[in-house]
Amino acid sequence: MKKLILVLPILIFAFCTSQQEKNNKFSDNILVSISNLQDRRKVDSLILFLENKNPLYRKEACLAFGSIQDSLAISTLGKVLKQDEDEYVRAAAAFAIGQTPGKQSENVLPESLASEQSPLVLREVLEGTGKVLSKQNTNVLSGYVSNDSIVLTGKVWGLYRLALRGIITDDVVNAAYENLSSDYESVRLAAAHFFGRANIPNFTDDKGSLIKAASDNHVLIRIAATSALRNLKTDESLLTLQNNVNDEDVRVRVSALRALRSFLYEKVESLLLTALNDSSAQVSVAAAEALINFAPTVASGKILEAATKSPQWRVQSTLFSTAVALAPKDFPFETIKQTYKRSNNIYHKAALLNVLGRSSSNLEFILTELNKTESPIILSAAASALSTANNAGDFSVDQKPAFLAAYEQAIGKGDAAVIGIVAQVLGDSTKQYKSLIKDISFLKEAKAKLSLPKDNESLQPLEAAIAYLEGGKAVEVKNEFNHPIDWTLVKEIKSNQKVYIKTSKGEIILTLLVDEAPGSVANFVALAKQQYFNNKTFHRVVPNFVIQGGCNRGDGYGSEDYSIRSEFTTRRYKEGSVGMASAGKDTEGTQWFITHSPTPHLDGRYTIFAEVESGMEVVHAIEVGDVILSVDIK
Repeated sequence: MKKLILVLPILIFAFCTSQQEKNNKFSDNILVSISNLQDRRKVDSLILFLENKNPLYRKEACLAFGSIQDSLAISTLGKVLKQDEDEYVRAAAAFAIGQTPGKQSENVLPESLASEQSPLVLREVLEGTGKVLSKQNTNVLSGYVSNDSIVLTGKVWGLYRLALRGIITDDVVNAAYENLSSDYESVRLAAAHFFGRANIPNFTDDKGSLIKAASDNHVLIRIAATSALRNLKTDESLLTLQNNVNDEDVRVRVSALRALRSFLYEKVESLLLTALNDSSAQVSVAAAEALINFAPTVASGKILEAATKSPQWRVQSTLFSTAVALAPKDFPFETIKQTYKRSNNIYHKAALLNVLGRSSSNLEFILTELNKTESPIILSAAASALSTANNAGDFSVDQKPAFLAAYEQAIGKGDAAVIGIVAQVLGDSTKQYKSLIKDISFLKEAKAKLSLPKDNESLQPLEAAIAYLEGGKAVEVKNEFNHPIDWTLVKEIKSNQKVYIKTSKGEIILTLLVDEAPGSVANFVALAKQQYFNNKTFHRVVPNFVIQGGCNRGDGYGSEDYSIRSEFTTRRYKEGSVGMASAGKDTEGTQWFITHSPTPHLDGRYTIFAEVESGMEVVHAIEVGDVILSVDIK
């Protein structure tokens, strides 16, 4: 008996030690090899794993192609989809094929619909089909019949994918509409998002399904369906929106305010102006933004008055922008300049520069601020204001030489963000600066100051501008492989690793998804351990969409001198998903975002590397300029 008692602690210790060594799935070195091949985009070597005896390795290899997206793999993936015995492998193959648009993918996916029996696989096949199907073949998806909730969900998300691509035929709309009143919540949610995304000018809600969906007990369905009411310009639709403007959920209120823009202004003015004072910053900002390019000239006085009274700088500056667009001659620009000089909030100042950019008469003030500032936030805001001023109503052809001189001067500052912003203007054929530019050496000098991968986002418009002005073809801006995955660090991270983000509004707790996005998670953890995120701001907040942080400049243009690769999986963006920001595939770095609600248009396009476990009330409360105090890995 004593021997048994002695052995038990040893066994327990051995078990615990084994568990510590296997924090996540990458204790398996073959999975490390597959992930490395994915990260390095090694198609030929990765394809070999599609015939491996172990279904886990076959599945992981299939998923890897969802990130690589190489058409050379479609034929082999098609065979896997058709012949593999494991449904999880087939589902992964279907996902990867859907991630790789092209005629071959369009042929391969629908072929499996007749013989496939697994709901799991059919869901991926149907949604993937929506990503690759051409307009003349929509009946393949719209006419597919099933009573299974999982399969139906895949079909309707497939219809949504068609809508994202602008394929909104009558059969597609009718098929989506039939599912708005489904008994299955997952199906209704997909259908609500279809109508929330698709613009259907002559839509009629014959069965009242959309109105009903906008009052659904499931708040996520309500959010999407409320947005869709912009397509239904009826009294009943307006009444529903009036009710939803007062919904208990902030995101429903935001959706309702945006949808009001489809109605006559005089019918919704009081709703929008009242919402400017909503207790939620998300709602008040959305109300202010809804007035842009919507309010008529006669409303300029009310809007200017509301701006003057607003205690929120973002609402105020947005209203000022609307007011100046409506009545530029009467706008008190001197008051804005004085407010700018008094403000101690750098983001408020940046927003006011945007207001000043609504008139070309403010060129000198904006340029002066650009030249004397050391703040990256003001630099990029001033450059954006110079760009906006080029489109102002009072801009005249006679001002072009002065603006061109200002643009050359701005680019001469050598700031990457400024270079990128101004290059977009000079490379825009509609702005017609080509005939005025006799020497583009200033652009080539600017290019010499930039480097990859750090300045990818600025180099893209700069290369395009140089090509346009020289009459040539733009050089592709592509990051070479760099910053390999730190596998030593990856293996130390638990599958359910928690992250505690302390902000000026409260704490957000994340669960990292190291098994699905090892490169992105390792990158985030390494930065957190360096205290990289400490005292950085949330520089971007879009109501009922995202909050974004991690920028070393504070304006969204910041990055370090490395990049990581995109890691796409079958995981979908939902409320509280944490994704990597990017300037295109395989350009991720330090910036990340958290979603307020499901954002399915981001699925398969932006890496999801974590999810919010708790603290969504903090996410909803975050405003531009709020601070990340610390990020702790515990």
